[in-house]
Amino acid sequence: MSSRERVLGRVRRALADVPQDDTPYEQAVRRDYAVAHGRLGAEGTVALLAENLADYRAVVHRCSADDLAATIAGMLAARGARTVLVPPGLAPEWLAAADVERVPDRAGSTPHELDRVDSVVTACAVAVAETGTIVLDGSPDQGRRRITLVPDHHICVVRVPDQVVSSVPQALGRLDPARPLTWISGPSATSDIELDRVEGVHGPRTLEVVLVG
Repeated sequence: MSSRERVLGRVRRALADVPQDDTPYEQAVRRDYAVAHGRLGAEGTVALLAENLADYRAVVHRCSADDLAATIAGMLAARGARTVLVPPGLAPEWLAAADVERVPDRAGSTPHELDRVDSVVTACAVAVAETGTIVLDGSPDQGRRRITLVPDHHICVVRVPDQVVSSVPQALGRLDPARPLTWISGPSATSDIELDRVEGVHGPRTLEVVLVG
């Protein structure tokens, strides 16, 4: 008997006395609670997102759609990036002004190959203002999860106000739970028992977020 069969067997035994007409799980818990705290409006919500992103040590930039290519090019130049990992669905014009080698997101790329890339540029699925969180869902303009975990520098573009919500419950309402969701709150970091912070342990050391209005 496999471990899977043992686990499923225990689940069946635990549910043996549950009536067939019992309330389905989706209806068992009331979902009429408040999904946001207060009403900031679109401008206030975006401002809160920028504040909380910065609080998590992300670098925040704001620009218009017309200035996005120049903004990204300037960020890559300031970083000294020569190679940029590009998801297959990323808008080509975003990197039109950047003098870099574009590395495609390939299924066969090894961790060592990804680690040699200077930067990665992606879009996002949604951004949560209250927590300063960016969520990726593996869509074509975001690529596979690993391309945003291995390179040391991640540039993430957020369209405001369309992709910004106030709270986590609002974000969950926009996301497909069957997709590979990556929740990012600032650059990767951890602390030891003495609270010494170390960045870049299981993700990029530097997260730059561009709020495009």
